[in-house]
Amino acid sequence: MMTYISYITDSPPMKSKETLKTVIIVLICFALYHLLFLSFKPIKLGLDKITRQGLVSYVLTYLVVGIPVFAGTWLLNRPAGIFKSLGLSPGIVTAVAVSLLFTLPMFAGGFLFFRFNHQIEIQNLVAGTWVAGFMEELYFRGFLFGQLFRKTRLGFATSILLGAAIFASGHLYQSQDTRELIGIFTITFSGAVFFAWLYVEWNYNLWVPILTHTFMNLAWSLFKIDDSALGDMKANVFRGLTILTAIVFTILYKKKKNRPLVVTRQALLFKKQSLIPM
Repeated sequence: MMTYISYITDSPPMKSKETLKTVIIVLICFALYHLLFLSFKPIKLGLDKITRQGLVSYVLTYLVVGIPVFAGTWLLNRPAGIFKSLGLSPGIVTAVAVSLLFTLPMFAGGFLFFRFNHQIEIQNLVAGTWVAGFMEELYFRGFLFGQLFRKTRLGFATSILLGAAIFASGHLYQSQDTRELIGIFTITFSGAVFFAWLYVEWNYNLWVPILTHTFMNLAWSLFKIDDSALGDMKANVFRGLTILTAIVFTILYKKKKNRPLVVTRQALLFKKQSLIPM
């Protein structure tokens, strides 16, 4: 099993040319991904004619628009594997267990205070929970945030800012009301920060934010909570309890294992603390 040693480094920062190269590759590749994503619907419709299966076309479309991300990951991490470099290393069993624990408050709240959604279509449910959770975490946290944070001396806040803003903006289609838009942006921006924090603190195991994201989406879909990401007071209480459970458990778990937190005040803007694989 890979272990990690945390230390305060006295070595000079990564060479500015290397940092600049990494930032440029990440931003260019993500920009290309975003441009392709704008054509998501026509790409999917074209694939529908070939596969004649909506869910398969949906997954394939995500993979097609993600080609620049995979290319950028390969450029930055060769000869290491692409998916391993994005955080898809072994550890899915642990991720399933802790993610279910984290999201218990949302499932309990949905069961106690909201009606079950009997109009669920299985394909839409899978697309809106597992596929969306997997792909969003892969591209936003594994690549846009993860490569900047892991491969440069940029800190947590500076690495997550752009990705969280884009991620939150991508959910603004859900309303036309200004106040609701502000609320949706705030909640989804905070969600992006939360998932990135889980990714870092669980030794860059992307399965933890993927499955936490997926199970949160699942709870939101199984019960008639809200049509948008905003939700009402009751929904947000249980969503808040899920986030609180995840944060508290993660901190206590790392304390028990004598593993220091990676995201500290000293690592917000520029990292002074590194996790070195041994």
